[in-house]
Amino acid sequence: MNPTLPASSMCVLVGPPGSGKSTFAAHYPDTWRVSLDFYRGLATDSEADQSGTPVAAEIQALLLDARLARGLNVLIDSTNVFAHIRAGLIARARYWQRPAVAVLFDVPLATAEAQNAGRDRVVPVDVVREHHQLMPGAAQLHQEGFATVHLFSELAAMSAALR
Repeated sequence: MNPTLPASSMCVLVGPPGSGKSTFAAHYPDTWRVSLDFYRGLATDSEADQSGTPVAAEIQALLLDARLARGLNVLIDSTNVFAHIRAGLIARARYWQRPAVAVLFDVPLATAEAQNAGRDRVVPVDVVREHHQLMPGAAQLHQEGFATVHLFSELAAMSAALR
């Protein structure tokens, strides 16, 4: 189900909580993954503690630059539903002259809510709904500067067809 990423690329996962981003990311090498949740947990002992986000964002930026500078693939496992966040990521990829790829988790809201409810760390439903409403379309992601945009629904359908 996972696309082959171009060498030296930055892959940005875009989707609401519960859409399957971390499960998707788990199919790639651990060293590729940068995760705000994980870094919040390191900073505060709780991935849910939003007060740790500024420190987590600094850690993510440092690791992102370190990997992109070395031409190593990087996979950004966070919601990335806000345009200004994606703009900063695109700027970093451009600075390091690396291709930017997006995987858009175009799952129905009901699916995201159900998967979120089954997680160890449940995100409040209003946050899941807000993030789902903020989801960009594939055309918008292309306009923002992503060289390639994969729809999760198409990747999942291809994977099911191969079984």
